[in-house]
Amino acid sequence: MTSFNSSDYLNPVNTQTWTNGRHLVRCLKVTQETRDVRTYCFSLQQPVLFFFKPGQFVTLELEIEGEQLMRSYTISSAPSIPYSFSITVKRVPGGIVSNWIHDNLNEGDLIPVHGPVGQFNCIDYPAEKVLFLSGGVGITPVMSMARWFFNTNAEVDMVFAHSARTPSDIIYRAELDYMSTRIENFKLHLICEQSETGQVWSGYRGLLNRDMLQLIAPDFKEREIFCCGPTPYMAAIQQLLTDAGFDFTHYHEESFGATPPSDIAAAEEQAEGAAEVEEVDIDSHWVTFQESGKSIQVPKGTMLHEAAAIVGLTIPKACGMGICGTCRVKVTSGQGEMNHNGGISDEEIEEGYVLSCCTSVTENVEVDC
Repeated sequence: MTSFNSSDYLNPVNTQTWTNGRHLVRCLKVTQETRDVRTYCFSLQQPVLFFFKPGQFVTLELEIEGEQLMRSYTISSAPSIPYSFSITVKRVPGGIVSNWIHDNLNEGDLIPVHGPVGQFNCIDYPAEKVLFLSGGVGITPVMSMARWFFNTNAEVDMVFAHSARTPSDIIYRAELDYMSTRIENFKLHLICEQSETGQVWSGYRGLLNRDMLQLIAPDFKEREIFCCGPTPYMAAIQQLLTDAGFDFTHYHEESFGATPPSDIAAAEEQAEGAAEVEEVDIDSHWVTFQESGKSIQVPKGTMLHEAAAIVGLTIPKACGMGICGTCRVKVTSGQGEMNHNGGISDEEIEEGYVLSCCTSVTENVEVDC
């Protein structure tokens, strides 16, 4: 593995800033967090400041058994340590990507990543008091936020409540304990569903409920809440807060899997059938792909990604619902109607970029691909 010249990282002339796009990064370190969770730290040979909003994510571009797969993972590190970034991955039974990462991704390996993107972050929702709620590996985005506040000595009153199956499944436990002893504005509460034989546990037991929350954060209705975890966990939290009369304008959650992806394959099949009709419906528009020189006339409402598939163009995609940002393309003429879920920034939209998986054709457009 090529060694790093630390002097380069102290030279502002040589240092660049991370921007959303595709980057080839090197795995610097692998840390075993729990029995089935590992943290992977990445950086670049060329000095780069990895600035992002705590809570955002990247999408990994992987080739597994000859098939290209894209998966999004929250950045678990904080931009306050800017020359590298980390993701934390849990091995999941039957999980193709997570298991491949655990079995194959090693220190020194190169891997393409896309990002950073995401609307779930603590920068866009400033508050004097916050409540972090997490379950399992859902701790990663809120840990990034807590690390950011901790490292920057932010005057933010933090309550951190994390739920795990057993004490041995608590991710970042030593660091969380350290943070709770170093500053007064970080209150840590760990909840374990059960304990294993021989384990000593004096913390909260069971599942987070209204009475437990009242003990953990009596003023939870006055706090900005950031929540992430398995779907059942977040559903239970939402129900708990609803019953308590919480104002959901102050509630934010990681949206991975929150909305079922559209059936892209079925849509493409429909579009292919429409393309075989000699006379296209009058309510249709032309999509021109400039770099390839291909054009097609499609019905109004067709997604740009579907139009590209019809003419044989492959635009990389992962989530299919405007979260990961992988399918970003630039529209140079005309415009479409985009309904994304945080996979693109306002700055990129102003520059003409759209996410092809969730941008429908409403007039003639030209795309730079």
